[in-house]
Amino acid sequence: MDESMTISPADLSQGAACGVASNTAGGAAPGVIRKPRLTEVVALKAMLDAAAAAGQVLPRALPELYENVRDFYVYVDDQGLGGCVALHIDMIDLAEVRSLVVREDLRGRGIGERLVAEVIEEARRMEIARVYALTRVPVFFERSGFRMVDKTELPYKVFKDCSRCRLFPGCDEIAMVCDLPPPDAAKREEPGG
Repeated sequence: MDESMTISPADLSQGAACGVASNTAGGAAPGVIRKPRLTEVVALKAMLDAAAAAGQVLPRALPELYENVRDFYVYVDDQGLGGCVALHIDMIDLAEVRSLVVREDLRGRGIGERLVAEVIEEARRMEIARVYALTRVPVFFERSGFRMVDKTELPYKVFKDCSRCRLFPGCDEIAMVCDLPPPDAAKREEPGG
């Protein structure tokens, strides 16, 4: 209901595992990805409002953004905020990648991919078993290691959020998931681990 509609096909690249960023065409963007500052929340809201007006993400109220600012990562360059994404924890083993937006002049430069990789890495550190996204751009998430599933595989999301959405039950978004290996499995995959 709320994901990466602002990512163009040119923003895609191949990734073998969830959140694995690789080089993309269009040149690397010189900004940094980090947690947002509280002084940037108003600009974050403006970015999300523009995407919401285009039907690309769900709108977020300013108090909601302040309450959930720790869910977000932002891409910042010399022009200010250039992108954002949130990792919203639903349950002990489930989190949603949401509110993915990239500023129009930065699309096609791998920013969206880098933002998703950042939240996937955070999910790994927190030992979250599954991350998901609802999107109209499934190819973006497929190339970042996600796979399509039926929304019924996400009953918590459907009950908590989707059932309250104005588009429910006729939502056209596609559910995508990425199952993260348990920490012990990840260590076995590392050389010398």
